[in-house]
Amino acid sequence: MPSVARTSLPQPDPAPHVALIEDDPVMGQSVADWLAVEGYRTSWFRTGGEAVRALSRVAPDAVICDIRLPDMSGEEVHRALALPCGQAPVLFVTGHGDIAQAVRLMQAGAADYMTKPFDIEALLRRLEALLASRWQRSDGSLLGEAPAILAVERVLRRVAPIDSTVLLTGPSGSGKEVAARLLHGEGPRARLPFVATNCAALPAELLESQIFGHERGAFTGAAARHEGLAEQAGSGTLFLDEVAELPAPLQAKLLRLLQERVFRRLGGERDLPFRARVVAATNADLDARVAEGRFREDLFFRLAVIRVALPALRERREDVMPLARRFLGEFADGFARPLRGFTTLAEDALMAHDFPGNVRELRNRVERAAALAEGELVTAADLFPERASPGRADAPVPTLADARDAAERRAIAAALAATSGDVTRAAEWLQVSRSTLFEKLRRLGLRGEGG
Repeated sequence: MPSVARTSLPQPDPAPHVALIEDDPVMGQSVADWLAVEGYRTSWFRTGGEAVRALSRVAPDAVICDIRLPDMSGEEVHRALALPCGQAPVLFVTGHGDIAQAVRLMQAGAADYMTKPFDIEALLRRLEALLASRWQRSDGSLLGEAPAILAVERVLRRVAPIDSTVLLTGPSGSGKEVAARLLHGEGPRARLPFVATNCAALPAELLESQIFGHERGAFTGAAARHEGLAEQAGSGTLFLDEVAELPAPLQAKLLRLLQERVFRRLGGERDLPFRARVVAATNADLDARVAEGRFREDLFFRLAVIRVALPALRERREDVMPLARRFLGEFADGFARPLRGFTTLAEDALMAHDFPGNVRELRNRVERAAALAEGELVTAADLFPERASPGRADAPVPTLADARDAAERRAIAAALAATSGDVTRAAEWLQVSRSTLFEKLRRLGLRGEGG
């Protein structure tokens, strides 16, 4: 096996950089050699102080650290590396006598720990899982990383250059407006206006004026001409959210807009040309509403030329932590807060939650947590204050069954992310049978592709 210089810092390279902090020369050399064989760039340090000094200049992608070092404890190393190493996961290696300290470290934000003696293959699998969600070659995806949402994004990018009307369906908070903006931004209209309205947010008379505009004197209070969204959109995109809530008279006017590509301001006497692309969205079952006579069938067919369904967040749990980290980074910057990430219990709580409010709920919870968190790490209590017990630093504390499920969910999600949802390859990586992985996917509410 190759020999690894224990203090060399790597040059820029596409492979992940792992910092190994281990004072035992035999174990340190063995782990460093295995990491090199597996393709990692490795820096080996024999003392905590040596590691802290070096890693303040070059942050690694992950850290493997002995919990007992000649100059520092694991907790001291963790605190010292917190700022320079950012969100790099830290995996601690400990003897059975130090498990209590390892648990405290995980509550403080460490990623995981293993007890000695350990199997090197198990260590490598653990490291791969920790890096899987962080170290991927991005394909530029905007909506998420799960196979289900990547399939949606591929469809949106394919239809972005054409002018066909698109109907986005999916539960409330699943990201339909974000998908509409992706459609607009990836097409030839990207530099033109994107205007949006929620058809359920206004009474019918105000909604008609908002979409089609009105002439001066069209109704009481109409003191001046008003250009509606259909006019403001120009040759850009008109996005109609919750389109199922349109009252019958407005359904007829929208049908004319789509069929004849003209509209008339409220109180107006002449038709105006309509040049924008229409993207509509709903969380309702439009097929059922058509069958019940509550939505015009001819309008439905005009809107649903291309129909794209967005999955609920519970159907793509692989996206929970990547989205949560993305949102936390946005809010940490926006609020000028020194937030580095989530505690392990916070990640467990996020992965165990069903998110009935979908991505919108996740974003709102992270925003509130970013605003109110007292430390540099967001806790479960910050994310779910309604479940917190008074006096507990990181409530709610999961049961052992919940903790096991959350750990399995994280590992499986990481394997699926790294294999683009291929269940067969993910099962090989996790060293379980394909049938066992399918059963766990079903029980944990995860999804993959057959492969």
